[in-house]
Amino acid sequence: MPIINKIVELKTEKGISIYNVTPHIERLLGETNIQNGQLLVFSRYTTAALTINEYEERLLADIKVHLAKLAPESAKYLHNDIHLRDVPPDEPMNAHSHLMAMMLSTSEVIPVVDGKLALGTWQSVLFLDLDGPRNRTVSVQISGE
Repeated sequence: MPIINKIVELKTEKGISIYNVTPHIERLLGETNIQNGQLLVFSRYTTAALTINEYEERLLADIKVHLAKLAPESAKYLHNDIHLRDVPPDEPMNAHSHLMAMMLSTSEVIPVVDGKLALGTWQSVLFLDLDGPRNRTVSVQISGE
């Protein structure tokens, strides 16, 4: 069974930003001969996440508000005591982003059936950068036959 590894590159915006990576991973899947198997998407960051949900403008705004309520940027966090840590001089105060990411997931596995992602009608694969702007990558691993 072949295993194919690919990368999706993203340049994100300031703060919490949400990207529909479904078209990117569908394109990568289409470049393979895999008809049935699985596609894994994975984020290698502690301040970013992946989820499957609806990509709708008003829902995206609701998601941002909800996450900001769960871990407000203005709250006091020990991780933000930069002067007490051995970190690079440009280290951001981003404890809130780490906490948001912990409530989400770093990966999703999607079935591949007849060469297509087996997503529901309103489902999209969403990448959430919780600490932008940054250059980010999403790992995609496709396996099957």
